[in-house]
Amino acid sequence: MPQKRNSEVYKTCGKKPNQRVKPYLVLQYLLKYSDENHPVTADDIVSYLDEDCGISAERRSVYRDIEEINRILWMLENETTIQEATEVMENDEDDMEKIIIRDKSNRGFYVQQRHYDLNDIRLLAECVYSAKFIAQSQAERLVNVVSEFVSDHQAKTIRHDALLTDRVKTNNKSVLNTLSIINDAMSLKLDGKKHEPEKISFKYLYYTIDDLDKPRERRKGERYVVSPYRLLINDGNYYLFGFDEKYQKMLTYRVDRMADIRFTNEPREGEEAAAAVEINKYAQQSFSMFGGDTIRVEILFTNHLLDSVIERFGRKYALYEKVDNKTFKVSVRVNISKQFFSWICGFGREATILSPDNVVEEFKTYIDKIREMY
Repeated sequence: MPQKRNSEVYKTCGKKPNQRVKPYLVLQYLLKYSDENHPVTADDIVSYLDEDCGISAERRSVYRDIEEINRILWMLENETTIQEATEVMENDEDDMEKIIIRDKSNRGFYVQQRHYDLNDIRLLAECVYSAKFIAQSQAERLVNVVSEFVSDHQAKTIRHDALLTDRVKTNNKSVLNTLSIINDAMSLKLDGKKHEPEKISFKYLYYTIDDLDKPRERRKGERYVVSPYRLLINDGNYYLFGFDEKYQKMLTYRVDRMADIRFTNEPREGEEAAAAVEINKYAQQSFSMFGGDTIRVEILFTNHLLDSVIERFGRKYALYEKVDNKTFKVSVRVNISKQFFSWICGFGREATILSPDNVVEEFKTYIDKIREMY
């Protein structure tokens, strides 16, 4: 019996602790610190395992770990057997199938991404930073999340590039929670169960010059009750498109100005009104999502503004016609509002409202009132 115990001790005393988790740590290290421009050596990995993880390792064992990682990841990604994965890895001389590959100059190893590249993650980060409806602190957190898909070196360039496109943002940090509640209210299925879309209620905020840090509640705090139908993004802001219970019509609301949003457990209304609105057309007709009477207007522009006009109205719902070598006109239905008139004013003498006459007169009045201020 004593000899058996001594034999067991002898067999186990040469084993190094925590070796089972070593391949996982090797993969995480490579994901975090390597890319095609920043390969890491086996010595780098050995030092990391020893100094940061307290795991003793040799270069040869790191090479074996990388081979195993490539084999297992290929097997999982392609849903094959371990034997098939082994054959593919043995015949993959050009490193086309490997996740972790050796740098051609033999400086080390790096992770070869398959499903996305640096430009994909950079685009996602820039979209987050440019969205006005996301508070600055939330934007930074979300960019950190998407940056985990690339190396630390690449993440630094992404954060730098994204900050260059930063814009004025909301101070309302509960926007993401508000969006979640709205989506749940519109859902046909919730928590795995059938759900009937329902109304929501909320308070609507506005700013005053007296205290810019504390928006006030519209309607003296009276709650808005709305049947939600769509979420829209316009000019970097999120809007709720829904049927307003008080006014009995479809309206839009800035999501970042909604507060204390709640479910009502009342079934949604306004099905016919919502169905009557062609949402893409509505978005092109609206200016900053403020309402107004929808009227077909005819506007004259100089030719070099064609790109700007198409960007605003698109081609599907607008009629374009060449007038002469310098100008064209467009016929389109728009919401007549101060925002629309302001947009026209931005083109100065290069845009002219031609018809109908009542809109032309309303525009003249708008300009006259501005002139009176000076």
